[in-house]
Amino acid sequence: MSDSLPVVCLALFAFLLLRECSAAEYKPVAGHLMTRWAQDVTPDNVLPEYPRPQLVREQWQNLNGLWEYAVSAREAAQPALMPDKILVPFCIESALSGVKRPLTAEECLWYRRTFKAPDLTGGQVLLLHFGAVDWQAKVMVNGTLVGQHKGGYDPFTCDITAAVKPDADNELIVAVLDATGGWQPRGKQKIETIATPKGIRYTPCSGIWQTVWLEAVPAARVETVRIVPNAIDGTVVVTVQATGGLPAGRPVTLSVLESGTLVATAKTTAGQPVTLTIPAARLWSPEQPFLYDLRVEYGSDVVNSYFGMRTIAVGKDDKGVTRILLNNKVIFQAGFLDQGYWPDGIYTAPTDAALRYDIEMTKKFGMNMARKHVKVEPDRWYYWCDKLGLLVWQDMPSAGPGPGAVGSGAGRNKQTGEMADGVAVSPAGNEQFQAELKAMVEGLGNHPSIVMWIVFNEGWGQYDTPRLTQWVKGLDPSRLVNNASGGHDIPAGDIMDAHLYPGPFAPKPTDGRAAVCGEFGGLGLPIPGHTWVQKTWGYSGVTNSKELTDRYLELIQRAYQLRDTEALCALVYTQTTDVETECNGAVTYDREVLKLDIEKAAAANRGIFPPMP
Repeated sequence: MSDSLPVVCLALFAFLLLRECSAAEYKPVAGHLMTRWAQDVTPDNVLPEYPRPQLVREQWQNLNGLWEYAVSAREAAQPALMPDKILVPFCIESALSGVKRPLTAEECLWYRRTFKAPDLTGGQVLLLHFGAVDWQAKVMVNGTLVGQHKGGYDPFTCDITAAVKPDADNELIVAVLDATGGWQPRGKQKIETIATPKGIRYTPCSGIWQTVWLEAVPAARVETVRIVPNAIDGTVVVTVQATGGLPAGRPVTLSVLESGTLVATAKTTAGQPVTLTIPAARLWSPEQPFLYDLRVEYGSDVVNSYFGMRTIAVGKDDKGVTRILLNNKVIFQAGFLDQGYWPDGIYTAPTDAALRYDIEMTKKFGMNMARKHVKVEPDRWYYWCDKLGLLVWQDMPSAGPGPGAVGSGAGRNKQTGEMADGVAVSPAGNEQFQAELKAMVEGLGNHPSIVMWIVFNEGWGQYDTPRLTQWVKGLDPSRLVNNASGGHDIPAGDIMDAHLYPGPFAPKPTDGRAAVCGEFGGLGLPIPGHTWVQKTWGYSGVTNSKELTDRYLELIQRAYQLRDTEALCALVYTQTTDVETECNGAVTYDREVLKLDIEKAAAANRGIFPPMP
């Protein structure tokens, strides 16, 4: 034992020295608004949580941390040297990346790192996963092209088995292009706001912005698990897709657990849906967000997932009025417009605790819903919504508006007053928009918190509205589909959605569609020392927290009156937090100051108001 002690001490010293060197190489870009969680971010502690809670395997390797990077001309060859460092997975425009610079349409962003491949036994393959890269990525391992992807919001995977070398350093290169314009789905990203912050567009996100990780898996393995619960009849339909060439008919074994106790099991084959009955099913709701565990076994591959017993629909209340029904009961949804931006990480929350904080605060403010606005979050954001009990309306990130948008021409004819739909401006734009829309719906489809898909925000790039709305409904009949939140209402889907600032407003429901106010409010109050820049704005300004709270209560009470008089089914107040120059939030951009009186606001959001004087 005494002979091994110096070796152990030397290894420990080397490890600590490496950590010190990594820390010395990295620091966030100073002089910018930061959140309290930024201080917890270090090169060896960057979003260490397993990034895919809906499909969990025990063995994985996180590749987050300091990578080398370089920026070249768009068409230039790979740089021979990449002397600078960037902290993955924070976009290059963020302070937490350690870089904070824009990436233009004429440039290419290069990443490089090395990694040791895990031992592959029993015919295993090695998968390289990217949570999201904005926007176009090319991936190479040891000089071999292993994958390419377009789309800034959906995950993708590369099989790198043939490219890796055992017991050696493997080189990983990622090349990224991001025009942040044209028909590219991008939400509210706009490169000009870096130099001139203003309006309702914000700093863009370019490059790797979600976790990168390795996973050694059996060649014959589970590819996807589709889970569709039915709270009305207490059943859940599960479809497992597999890959890897096991003999036809090889069984898939499913086990459902309630708080660790087996309550249902079934065998099926890959690609074949199977229905499991859940005895005395415990339903999922914002008040009681109970989750069942699901274990899936296919050959030697074992994955763990979960689901909530929840059904969402449009139906009639006891007075024959069209309402939204959760688990066959009328629910009035009250939520914030949630942009998902961070002053230090831009698209990426500094830590998992920060990601969870916004959801917890939304609940504490008395809300039961959030509208995720023209952005798709990392999977763990939806996991926390599932676990904590927050309904989600999920927007498709918009492609447009403006010249080159994916669609154009939607709107009311000034001469005739007739509403006209837009048209796709190019086959390529339509194809990419649909590919990313499908990836969003299918990729997030197991989260019980998500109850609505929103195809378009307002008229931004709106086109082929009935076709795309019906297409999404075909992809996922189990959820509500909103054709265009606050946009040009080309009748389709389950929802009629109006925006009005300050508002609120209730559209007149027709054709069995439920009426909602998808945006209103926007009361602006800047808090000195907690703003992105000195010049800020709001849709309607106030001077202090008391005035903000008083006016907020008036708006929310008006929305509840519209519930009773005009069949309004939901309200969405703008917004959760301030975002860059917008100071419309209930909370400051750095998440340090609650601008509303939280007790009064929470009561109002639940429909409880002080007696009239």
